Amino acid sequence: MKTWFGSSKVINAWVINASPLIGIGRIDCLGLLSQLVPLILIPERVLNEVATGLGKDASTARTLAWAAPYRVADVSVPQHVAGWDLGSGETQVIALCLQDRSRRAVLDDGDARRCAITVGTPMIGTLGVLLQAKRDGLITQVRPLTERLVRSGIYLDQSLIDRALARVGE
Repeated sequence: MKTWFGSSKVINAWVINASPLIGIGRIDCLGLLSQLVPLILIPERVLNEVATGLGKDASTARTLAWAAPYRVADVSVPQHVAGWDLGSGETQVIALCLQDRSRRAVLDDGDARRCAITVGTPMIGTLGVLLQAKRDGLITQVRPLTERLVRSGIYLDQSLIDRALARVGE
């Protein structure tokens, strides 16, 4: 079983939010996810958020089709997470991770990431997924994929991209 980013904690599943799911779908890299982690979980509310963009681009339909087997029904949300007033998808992602501490949240939203840190939920973002794929030898370069993400309309801070690429020697 893998450990992640130098941590000794074993991560058995990733729980994915809408923006990473959409971004990874837009660059045709959804298949990487199942190669990186043994189990993927996608809350129902996340899939509903993705579905609202169905008319925006063709990758959304492919993303929804790919995600269907990983769908998880709504879960109860602890009050200390609900109090953060996050989107319903982010809230469900964090709640699912709190149910089982061997799960990692896949989140890009700043407020959701702060909440995850506060409640002790391990997390990774879209860029982190790509870095892990390179570390695992599943892709040879991260830079072209980050460029495709940005061209597809996914916002990534340039200084974050630069730091991430430096970590993998690009």
